[in-house]
Amino acid sequence: MENYLKCYRPIQRVVSSGYFADGRPNNDVPAEEAPSMSLLNYHAPRWCYNLNIKDGNAVCYSPRGANYRSTLGTRCHLTCDHGFRLIGQKTVQCLQSRRWSGIAYCRSIRCRVLPAIPNGAYQCTASVFQDSRCDYTCFPGYQLEGDRNRICMENGRWSGIEPVCVDIEPPKIQCPSSREKIADPDKLTALVYWSEPLVKDSADGIIRRVMLRGPEPGSELKEGEHLIRYIAHDRAQNRASCKFTVQVKVRRCPVLKPPPHGYITCSSAGNNYGATCKYQCDGGYERQGPLTRVCQFSQVWSESEPICMPMKIFVDVNSAAALLDQFYEKRRLLVVSAPESTDRYYKMQNTILQQAACGLDMRHVTVIELVGQSPSEVGRIRELKLSAEIIEQLRQMMKITRSYFSVVLINKYGVDCERYVEPVTADEIFTYIDTYLLSREEVAQRASRPDTCE
Repeated sequence: MENYLKCYRPIQRVVSSGYFADGRPNNDVPAEEAPSMSLLNYHAPRWCYNLNIKDGNAVCYSPRGANYRSTLGTRCHLTCDHGFRLIGQKTVQCLQSRRWSGIAYCRSIRCRVLPAIPNGAYQCTASVFQDSRCDYTCFPGYQLEGDRNRICMENGRWSGIEPVCVDIEPPKIQCPSSREKIADPDKLTALVYWSEPLVKDSADGIIRRVMLRGPEPGSELKEGEHLIRYIAHDRAQNRASCKFTVQVKVRRCPVLKPPPHGYITCSSAGNNYGATCKYQCDGGYERQGPLTRVCQFSQVWSESEPICMPMKIFVDVNSAAALLDQFYEKRRLLVVSAPESTDRYYKMQNTILQQAACGLDMRHVTVIELVGQSPSEVGRIRELKLSAEIIEQLRQMMKITRSYFSVVLINKYGVDCERYVEPVTADEIFTYIDTYLLSREEVAQRASRPDTCE
């Protein structure tokens, strides 16, 4: 045996464990040589070279006891440290060839690199190695849906599933402030403008659309409260809304009352700011005071209130023209002429006109009577008597003869409108005036006021 140990000198070689005999690692797998059976020695303490695994451990069992780790026939169980995986055989045996029966090594356990997630990021504790935990976060405006963290497991895979960052936060929208608007002069409406709302998306900053529910800016709004609402949608279909109100107010003056024996016609609503009211008197009355009054912003009427006084007729004038000028645009004239006061047509007509006095006054009609022959001819307007010169001038201007009975209807502008040679009924006179001679204002006034003559 001593001669064998002296004569046998093992050469340096690579052992099956993947290491050189001096312990240096090597992954080459050498070709095995069949040793001579006469050289086998089961009692040699180191038949195979000591087995060492980097990042791992070898637990060996020898036929000669626990203190022998590389004798012929020793069997070793290979394991790796935590975080490493064994590549190769789990169990190896020291063979007659002075080599181990297999090779193995420990490789670190790694997971694949996680992909970046849109609109978010992650941070890992130990890169891609086992037990590394990667925590996910989302950018402002986004919320994480799914696993908040993933762990690199022993099988080289990440736990859980990849989360996503979802835009669930609605956009920010700010409407203009609510406001009051005074109606425009002489109107019950106001032209209202406002700025568009301020809209911002907290995620990607993209606003897909902004919808308006209500009137557009620059609309003419009626009196009262108007609700305006804006709705904003971002790219993820999140929406937010805001609203404000526009209050249109109408400033009003006290309601005007028509003066006795007169009436009022007003623009717009009649007593709103800017409205103009026109005063007019009934037939036979004259206005004393301003023609119009305006409702001011201070809610006070301009000017003082006019009154309607009985119309004064002056008969002591120099000419018939001067007499008729007093009625211009104010009164219509009904001239009744008769050869004598006993004329039966005259008596019939006089009776009809007396009974129709109220209706004639409503239609602004003044009656002039020319009765008799010169020099005892009589002319009068109610109780006022006309001079002979005025009577003659009237007959010549209107071409009215003294020879027979006649009735002449003259409008407010001095135009001869209709003539009758026989007594005319009140209904005929009224129908003609109502049909042909009334102004628009008179028609409106007649429609708004009851017929007090009935």
